[in-house]
Amino acid sequence: MPAPPAHPCSPAANLQAAIALLAALQALGLRRLVLCPGSRSAPLAVAAGVLEHCGLKLYTSIDERSAGFLALGLGRADGVPVAVVTTSGSAVANLLPAVVEADHGAVPLLLLTADRPARLKGCGANQTVNQEAFLAPSCRWFGAGDPRGLAAMPPAAMAALAQRAWAASLGMPVGPVHLNLPFEEPLHASASDIEALLAQPAAAAVQPNAAPAALQVAAPPAQAGSLLDPDRPGVVVAGPWRAPAAQLQPFAEALVRWQQRSGWPVLADGLSGLRGWPGLQVVQGYDLLLADGHGFPAAAQLLRLGSMPASRRLQQWITASAGLQLLISEGEPRNLDATGTASLQFSGGLASWLAALPDPLGSGRVPASNQAWLEQWVQADQRLQQHLDRCLLAKEASAVSSTPCSEPALARALSRCLPAGELLMLANSSPVRDWESFAAADAPHRPVVGFRGASGIDGTLSIAAGLALGHGRATLLCGDLALLHDANGWLWRDQLAACGARLTVVLVDNTGGGIFEQLPIRTGPPLDFERLFAMPQRLDHSALAAGYGVEARSIEALDQLADGLAWAARQPMALLHVRTDRRGDAALRQQCRRTMATIHQGFDGGNTLS
Repeated sequence: MPAPPAHPCSPAANLQAAIALLAALQALGLRRLVLCPGSRSAPLAVAAGVLEHCGLKLYTSIDERSAGFLALGLGRADGVPVAVVTTSGSAVANLLPAVVEADHGAVPLLLLTADRPARLKGCGANQTVNQEAFLAPSCRWFGAGDPRGLAAMPPAAMAALAQRAWAASLGMPVGPVHLNLPFEEPLHASASDIEALLAQPAAAAVQPNAAPAALQVAAPPAQAGSLLDPDRPGVVVAGPWRAPAAQLQPFAEALVRWQQRSGWPVLADGLSGLRGWPGLQVVQGYDLLLADGHGFPAAAQLLRLGSMPASRRLQQWITASAGLQLLISEGEPRNLDATGTASLQFSGGLASWLAALPDPLGSGRVPASNQAWLEQWVQADQRLQQHLDRCLLAKEASAVSSTPCSEPALARALSRCLPAGELLMLANSSPVRDWESFAAADAPHRPVVGFRGASGIDGTLSIAAGLALGHGRATLLCGDLALLHDANGWLWRDQLAACGARLTVVLVDNTGGGIFEQLPIRTGPPLDFERLFAMPQRLDHSALAAGYGVEARSIEALDQLADGLAWAARQPMALLHVRTDRRGDAALRQQCRRTMATIHQGFDGGNTLS
């Protein structure tokens, strides 16, 4: 089928069409847009600048990859879709890593990519690629403007395109949506065209929705209500929290009600948002308690909440628990049963499931057997926490007593030093795993965020900048290779400063991929482990940050961490540089696992540690 002929167009018509689309999205609730430079996307860029005067928050980036990840952090912060605008060609391909994570992590994004009209596609015209297909496998929906150009679309069609894109991004599950928008030349509006649009009072009438509409979920199936028996012992396993932050409180309150009735221990992943939650008895040290074949027997009943926790030992324990397992997600209908052991999965949320029970926990006491089961877990965790303090935070015997910097000890110290309520982002690989195992159980409650959908290290610094912009302040715990992978993320410093936001980066610099030291692949001289896996880089991260205008301070001992955090809190973006020994830390982790697993050796509660 031949492409449609050129549509008579003008720069003003292109600009008016771009404004109409963005204004329609803004009326639906769009509040933030990340703009990357380009010529074909010029109408969208100018339209964003015009609507900035009407309440649209505009961020700019020279790097589409970094822009996508900033939007990912912004979208995770409050669950409201964020738009990213790029020009045509390879610029679109650079969005893919962020879109993959948004897909798996259920974060809403609107990807607005400019393109040539259809008449220029497939004929060798400059900068024309198959960009419509680049993001398709990871998007909830793909939509396109009129193939002749966006200016050829009637207003009703434009409004319908915006409405469908917005709804698809906030569907079940939420996630990324791609709108490919052709623009016919000429593209660039004159100064008088722009001034005329800015002078129009109608533009100020855009009233974005305050929050996304609540999703309508189906009632739980009949068998879900009778699957678990609160009068018999069981365990709750809570995975990483992926729903909007505003939904965490009613979820946690529902879980408190279930625990008060059942007495079931809650094994809460470090990203669950539940550690330190008032009124909830959480077991944090399960990864160590279940190590090396010791610890608790398989559970006869499991209530699994959300996606799978990071702990492989916990995953193995879930697999070995052959009893009934109910898996409940908060609006995620996709299969989350990585172990293949769930008896049923329900996506309507914990509170909905509790409300539909025949007796919604209004009567009954915790049976004595359940209470004893809970106390077994809690007491073992308490002994473990005490031993971790002795093992990890012991002072060096020297003239100036100090606590050396190991990665497990850093996670434990940081959990106590960060102010209550301070948002923490954990980078993938070692930081998220160390937090799960070694963060202190007596640390105050705070939002802890990670991106375990695709579990990559790409875009780490830019995601954290997005979280800081969304929350006002944030701290990132990150490894050296992950930080280097997204060094352009330091460029967000000036926009953080302009918004009054703050981001502190706590860098674990172990000169390479420390996660590989924890795998059985360092086999000796025949294998060049450093070159093939660790890949250390000869780089001074403090100097690199300084090149972007970011101040840095070295942390030589954990006793300096609190002062370092206080110093960093006065900067819009700051680096705390902690050097560690990855081989020594790998050995320390193994030692902890061997020792801690003996704290609880079976259901009788026997332990070998005083």
